[in-house]
Amino acid sequence: MKTDSEIIDAGFQALFSSLSRVDAERFIMLIKREQFDYTHWQTKLWKNETVESLSKKAQKAWELN
Repeated sequence: MKTDSEIIDAGFQALFSSLSRVDAERFIMLIKREQFDYTHWQTKLWKNETVESLSKKAQKAWELN
């Protein structure tokens, strides 16, 4: 099991690898400003998707990169 510090570090690495520094900081500000409910967000994230459809999308994205 990862420590809290390891999870925070991995999260920042993921965030800054996919967004510019300004956009990453803006994202953090937006999350902190809003009463963001990760669990609620996660239940709606792939509401109309199946494992198979997500797998196909992931494979297609992998092939494009």
